[in-house]
Amino acid sequence: MTTRQAAIESLRIDSPPVTLREMALDRIREAIVAGTFEPGTRLVERTLCDQLGVSRSVIREVIRHLETEGLIEMAKQGPIVARLDWNDARQIYDIRALLESAAVADCASKADSVTKSRLAAILDDLDRNAADNDPPTMLDAAIEFYAVIFTSSGHDVAWEIVARLNSRISRLRVMTLGTANRTVSGPARLREIFNAIERNDPEAAAAACRQHISEAARIAETILTSATIASEGRGSNSLP
Repeated sequence: MTTRQAAIESLRIDSPPVTLREMALDRIREAIVAGTFEPGTRLVERTLCDQLGVSRSVIREVIRHLETEGLIEMAKQGPIVARLDWNDARQIYDIRALLESAAVADCASKADSVTKSRLAAILDDLDRNAADNDPPTMLDAAIEFYAVIFTSSGHDVAWEIVARLNSRISRLRVMTLGTANRTVSGPARLREIFNAIERNDPEAAAAACRQHISEAARIAETILTSATIASEGRGSNSLP
């Protein structure tokens, strides 16, 4: 490489700086996923500007983006945190079951030592985070786990679909992780998927994946239907 070529190469920005918009987007998304901003909470632009220290134009961009992710919906009074209901959740779990079971099966068929090592390292991190009861880092590890599975199996288009749902999937994961023993059983189910991949057993991997999602769906259904019944009960007792 010539001196001139080296100088030009040195201009390359390998890690672009994170913009205020991206930082604000991450902060508000994390607050919604974690439940800091509860479903139905009105999001006031001026308040968010003060809380995050950014302009109103940045907040408006963030709100529009989060609306496309399904985390925010527009109501008469303005943007609010989207409410969770079992009908939407059921569809998300159905999509996950179809796409993830196919991806893990193909991953198990072709996984090499590099893929297996990457998945094992992610699960080791997940186990440590679960022991510390740290849901945010558990969510990151789960997303990374599936990203490796989808990309290594060649299911790139399917991963694009799942990635668009990841914010809502993360909300459901946080909700189910809050139930008794889920921070233990959830990682254990992922370990079962990995064990089948490690054995290059596609049928067992797909079965373990479907079992994992089915178990999470049952927990979510119980929580969300109970919340709906409670909400309807409060409505029927309200004054006209």
